[in-house]
Amino acid sequence: MRVRVAAVTEPQPTPLTSTDPTGEPAHVADLQDNVRDLADVPSVEVISRAAVMLMSAAAEKLGLADEDPDSAATRDLDEARRLITALAGLVTASVEYLGAHAGPIRDGLQTLQRAFREASAIPDAPGQGPGEKYTGPVY
Repeated sequence: MRVRVAAVTEPQPTPLTSTDPTGEPAHVADLQDNVRDLADVPSVEVISRAAVMLMSAAAEKLGLADEDPDSAATRDLDEARRLITALAGLVTASVEYLGAHAGPIRDGLQTLQRAFREASAIPDAPGQGPGEKYTGPVY
């Protein structure tokens, strides 16, 4: 998943150029709407979305989005290790709340851990790979 960020050349709402019907700057109204929306989102969805974002970022850093991961320009195993470890900590701490979502998220985590092991020139010892202090060894 890639997030589109407004480019510098794209017009940005400012208090002087854009207001909503209440007279507030549009970007302030949007921010307030986002805060209200977030308050309505169940915690399991927030946790699941965070897990998916960590998975996606780790996959990018492993080069898995490219046809040839070994030559991927985005490949950065140090960054991938951090993301996978963060994901493992989140999943381990949240498993009781995830319910039916826990299985697929754990499967995704293990897939990333295996991909990391395969991508490493010198694989970590069992139990020493990214996130394995939370999940146990992944073979």
